[in-house]
Amino acid sequence: MLVVVCPGQGSQAPGFLSPWLEVPGFRDRLSWLSAVAEIDLVTHGTTSDAATIKDTAVAQPLIVASGLLTLLSLFEHPADGFRSVGAGAGHSVGEITAASAAGVMSAEQAMVLVRERGRQMAAASAARPTGMSAVLGGDADEVVAVIERHGLTPANINGAGQVVAAGTLEQLDALKADPPTKARVIPLPVAGAFHTEHMAPAVEVLSGYARAISTHDPRVPLVSNADGQVVHDSRTVLKRLVSQVSNPVRWDLCMETFESMGVTGLIEIPPAGTLTGLAKRALPGVELLALKTPDDLETAHRMVREHGSTETAMDPTWRLVIAPSKGVVSFDHSVEGTVVEPGSVVAEIATLRDRFTVTSAHGGRVIEWLVEDGDPVSPGQPLLRLHPQGA
Repeated sequence: MLVVVCPGQGSQAPGFLSPWLEVPGFRDRLSWLSAVAEIDLVTHGTTSDAATIKDTAVAQPLIVASGLLTLLSLFEHPADGFRSVGAGAGHSVGEITAASAAGVMSAEQAMVLVRERGRQMAAASAARPTGMSAVLGGDADEVVAVIERHGLTPANINGAGQVVAAGTLEQLDALKADPPTKARVIPLPVAGAFHTEHMAPAVEVLSGYARAISTHDPRVPLVSNADGQVVHDSRTVLKRLVSQVSNPVRWDLCMETFESMGVTGLIEIPPAGTLTGLAKRALPGVELLALKTPDDLETAHRMVREHGSTETAMDPTWRLVIAPSKGVVSFDHSVEGTVVEPGSVVAEIATLRDRFTVTSAHGGRVIEWLVEDGDPVSPGQPLLRLHPQGA
């Protein structure tokens, strides 16, 4: 099973898009997205220096645009990706890339959303000097405890021995001077305390933009970086895209979900390297590719052939209610033909840590249950097939 992942802010490097401009049509498409984002993405992706592309208002549109356009080199037609990819996910702002690639919103809508996300987060960051530092190594529980003792937030729990702390520069300096046992603290090239309460003003503004976006349910399972759950309702995807701005990223749980889904191959799109680095430790035995330049496309296409599926794309004729996480499902069998109202709870999934309700986002007439009460299920597994009401 093939997973495609989209990196977040801090993964960009000066000139990382230069080789991609040699791909026919890439420059023209990037110029178009530049017009939508109202910044010169061609210049920022090729000749701008590290300080310039560290700016949140520049970095975020640049990362999303680069991901969306390089995906067109990997999958010439969206349907090719929908058929081949078993799941998609994005780290932080990369979740916008993943959502757009899965068909939740258009590339232009994604660029408007990320443009405003970058602007609002930059404005929130300017209100008080804040930042982020990676904490590498140490005992996981102790690392989180020390971060919180210094008044910081564990904003990214990335797995593979990496937690990112966020807060004021004074708090980060104190953490560096008093790190957890056997851990290193490394400042990150970002301009604010993302995924913390410091970003609350940005959430309020972005909520208004999100309400104006017309959406479609994702055509491939999307693994949410909030909790590792699989989400297949477009409005829920959009709500999570907004709320994650001021809430921690749990990439460790995303990788647990990939493993539960049976991932065998993982491709990280540009600016690539960070997420494949984490996966090397967390997903042993999985073939990994950091798609950095067009020279890597031959390997990427081979991985799509070997790890991709022709059965993954969501069938638009039916509404499928899917499992958000692995666990044991329980439900009362609904009689064939019964109408399920939108938002109704249709099942529960019990895990070792928690219990999750499963809701039907759209509603419809029950056609068939695809599992039995008490069955173990995997993330993204279809549970119930519905026929849309009025269809």
